[in-house]
Amino acid sequence: MAVVFVVNGGLYGAWAARVPALASQVDAQPGGLGLALLGPGIAMIVTAPLAARACAARGARFVIAAALACSCLVLPLVGLTGSPLMLGLALACLGGLMGTVDVAMNVAAVAVVRETDRPLMPFFHAGFSAGGLLGSLGAALAAALTVVPAWHFCAVSAVGLLALLVIARALPGERPEPHQRTEGSFRDVVARGRLWLLAAVALCAAVAEGVCAEWSALFLVRERAVTESVAATAFAVFSVTMAATRLVGERVERRFGPHRVLAGSGLVAALGLTAGAMVPVGAVAYAGFALAGAGLAFCFPTAMALAGDAGRREDGSGGERELGFVTTIAYAGLLGGPPLVGGVASLTSLTVSMGLVGLLAALITPAALAARGRGGAPERTAARELQKAGRGGDGQT
Repeated sequence: MAVVFVVNGGLYGAWAARVPALASQVDAQPGGLGLALLGPGIAMIVTAPLAARACAARGARFVIAAALACSCLVLPLVGLTGSPLMLGLALACLGGLMGTVDVAMNVAAVAVVRETDRPLMPFFHAGFSAGGLLGSLGAALAAALTVVPAWHFCAVSAVGLLALLVIARALPGERPEPHQRTEGSFRDVVARGRLWLLAAVALCAAVAEGVCAEWSALFLVRERAVTESVAATAFAVFSVTMAATRLVGERVERRFGPHRVLAGSGLVAALGLTAGAMVPVGAVAYAGFALAGAGLAFCFPTAMALAGDAGRREDGSGGERELGFVTTIAYAGLLGGPPLVGGVASLTSLTVSMGLVGLLAALITPAALAARGRGGAPERTAARELQKAGRGGDGQT
């Protein structure tokens, strides 16, 4: 299962790191490039609920295999585009497919967590972070060797398809049996207050992560007088601390429980971002982004795990609709957060914008504690006891 997270992260890291080369290839001005880059985010928001329905109908294994294979086939087409419009369309197609994989792999991962009785979601998402890092490093090497994006993306796709062929039969998330499927709609899911709280956690985390990815280097250069070469490594350090923290996620969640971990994570992320914004020292800001990476590490995967578990406890489903709902909200934050920061910065300053993002991260703490108060504790015990007593065959992988 972890391999799927690594491959999906690698695909993302590969194309995202080649944006400068793609912009030159299609001769895109900043405005046109910005519109083209909106494509993937919008497509992810649109496809997330559809992917959840597909998982409920056909099983996460089928959706992962089909969408990941199509992602690998579409990626080289991104490198063949010759205009900003075609680039935007190709990226939208790729983003929709990768978003589908994202929902399906989280559905399958929740099933693994449930069956193994181990809080493995942070570990799986560490695979995504590691894949993104590998993809970006490979892109840096390709750029250094002046390999055009099309050939680079072909190589990445070949590796992804090979990995998929190796692991396809071992993927969890088989097609649900008819008696396992539950009736209901996306509207029923939206009516649950606890899911809104978990979606708020995912939203705040996604906004903060997106801002760190797109604004950290510029903030360090313009507001803290850090050299461009050093500032360029800020997001890499953020990603490394996030991945490293996720690797110890199982131990931490077992000791403190998912809601307490979420609450503490929000405080750590808020401390890092706020300190970086408030203290006018470049080293403090740099360290703040690293601390934010550690703080945000658990937020999205743990919120996903709790959302999937809520679906199981509510109606006996695999949590597909719940995961689709929370993922849709998170994608909206990932898409809309960075532009909003730019708008606030144009009215005030980038320092003020970063400070506001720190305050937003702090909201993770009360949202997590409130979710716990709305029937979240103990999160998994009741579901497993019910499963053992009456539905022992559900969710087998």
